[in-house]
Amino acid sequence: MIYLMVNWCTWQQLFFQTRGSYSLYNTKSTEMEAGSTVSAVRSLKVLIGDEVRPALITIKEGKIHNILPDPGAGTGGEVLDVGNNVVMPGLVDCHVHVNEPGRTTWEGYWTATRAAAAGGVTTIVDMPLNSIPPTTSLVNFREKLQAASGQCFVDTAFWGGVVPGNQLELRPMVRAGVAGFKCFLIHSGVDEFPHVSEKDLHAAMKQLQGTQSVLLFHAEQEVHLPMAEDGDPCEYSTFLRSRPDVMELEAIRTVTQFCLQYQVRCHIVHLSSAESLGLIRAAQQAGAPLTVETTHHYLTLNSENIPLCATQFKCCPPIRDKANQEQLWSALRAGEIDMVVSDHSPCTPDLKRLDSGDFIQAWGGISSLQFGLPLFWTSACKRGFAFPDVVKLLSEEPARLCRLDNQKGSLVPGHDADLVIWDPEKEFTVNEENIFHKNKLTPYLGLTLCGEVKGTIVRGKLVYFNGSLSPQPLGQSLLINQTLNLASL
Repeated sequence: MIYLMVNWCTWQQLFFQTRGSYSLYNTKSTEMEAGSTVSAVRSLKVLIGDEVRPALITIKEGKIHNILPDPGAGTGGEVLDVGNNVVMPGLVDCHVHVNEPGRTTWEGYWTATRAAAAGGVTTIVDMPLNSIPPTTSLVNFREKLQAASGQCFVDTAFWGGVVPGNQLELRPMVRAGVAGFKCFLIHSGVDEFPHVSEKDLHAAMKQLQGTQSVLLFHAEQEVHLPMAEDGDPCEYSTFLRSRPDVMELEAIRTVTQFCLQYQVRCHIVHLSSAESLGLIRAAQQAGAPLTVETTHHYLTLNSENIPLCATQFKCCPPIRDKANQEQLWSALRAGEIDMVVSDHSPCTPDLKRLDSGDFIQAWGGISSLQFGLPLFWTSACKRGFAFPDVVKLLSEEPARLCRLDNQKGSLVPGHDADLVIWDPEKEFTVNEENIFHKNKLTPYLGLTLCGEVKGTIVRGKLVYFNGSLSPQPLGQSLLINQTLNLASL
């Protein structure tokens, strides 16, 4: 990386004297529309490393070509001038259930990736369920790729799945470009993606050794809970008692043992319980290659404020109490949680059992893909988090998990020109009219958030701008290159 060294005070004085006279620099500022190719972006607030500065980002062939400290510098082309809006790396959301093929009434690539673009998410990684078929074999993975082809407004990578008996499919899927694999230690919610036993895990881990791949765990495990569901099923507390912290704790204990034994990268998805943090920390200190994520709903919502019959709040693991939530925030601050994702898991409204308000019977999943950045920022800025924290937790670390960090998640020359343009001070209210998800039901309806996305650029293409989306999908399917020689595996 090459840095242009200038006297900062002298440059700043010059810039503010001439910023209204861009013609001096042989460039022109232009009003662009969604779908346009962008050759440069100018802003007074570009996050460069840990500092926010005026800068001009030049783009060539879909890559960041240079980042110039003088935003009036010439480019020879048109410049997207976004004024005081913040420019940062686009978000990487590595936990998204698109559900296509097979359950496109729940969501699909067209609607999910439009929502992602409207939320400043430039890359998603699609979970292997709840599509039919699930991504548990090479044949099924190819069907998934075909379903996504020509439908994605942002770049899309793919997780494979580990289920009983499919261990011989894992290496072929690694060669084909999956980002890694996910498994459940408890019923997944759909019968076509069964959970694994310890015997299945031994078989899978042996296949994954030496591949650099990662195994993701839905970390809940069945425990003996006599009378756990007794109570009114319309009260959230009844559901919460049925999925206590100990279910996560015991599952994570299992994960850490396998991770230490096989030294295969492991990752805990959607951590809800702070009680497991000590166990995770101890495993990491013992040498386990283990990472962990939490979600926007665990950081934003708490069980004390979930109304009677409000099944749109149901997810698994469950939303826990305010004290637990504050512990998760403290763990984020301490670096004990690596990243924050959406776990976007939509369904049709009827599956939420809104008619009965039955938390036990309702589908567990929350739609939030479009609102991850403002959800996080609304709470994080009040706790002293800054823009570099946002980038680390919502862009850099998710990209690293998926081995996309050589092209995604950072503003550096040579990386994909994936940018989010947003106003961190602008408030807006979530309503059905501004939701791009296929199904509009979400616990965030009516919530006022801080931080409005103004534009999203994917590989130099303006896919979303001022409320409008590109008329055509501009995203690509991402296949993860395996750096090890798999010929002998």
